[in-house]
Amino acid sequence: MEVEKTKLPGVVLLTPKIHGDERGFFMETFNQATFGNLGLPDSFVQDNHSRSSYGVLRGLHFQYPQWQGKLVRVLNGEIFDVAVDVRADSPSFGQWVGVTLSAENKQQLYIPSGYAHGFCVTSDIADVAYKCTSLYKPEDDVGIRWDDPDVNVEWPISDPIVSTKDQAAARLRDIRIT
Repeated sequence: MEVEKTKLPGVVLLTPKIHGDERGFFMETFNQATFGNLGLPDSFVQDNHSRSSYGVLRGLHFQYPQWQGKLVRVLNGEIFDVAVDVRADSPSFGQWVGVTLSAENKQQLYIPSGYAHGFCVTSDIADVAYKCTSLYKPEDDVGIRWDDPDVNVEWPISDPIVSTKDQAAARLRDIRIT
């Protein structure tokens, strides 16, 4: 597995080895020993799968105080995937990184604890699967506005479809994380 560091500490882009022939392909998306040797979490406790249509933007979400890391990949379609550093004591607080994940490129993004996560769909349909390092706890669910001007994510679509919950999310500067 090839690992590419991003500008944000701990956020890495993973490219699996693809073994393909005329029948199709095989790839290993997670291996506990490999992840452990790379310094990545080697224990995930929950898998999620979402399907969205073109223009849907989900996020930016995180859990606090029980943080949650995520390993994100696309099974069908394409997304622009974003991580935002929300750790109050971090030198990169409020900074973001975005990558294109697709069924075609087969890349994965690991987003560690302390980061908000969101994505927008840039294909007709996208199936997104992600592994989580801790279980979802509704009482720890936090969101920041997808269009927070202090974060200024450069989304690839100008008029996304956003849930009522995500539209009502706070700005990062108004969230208290200790």
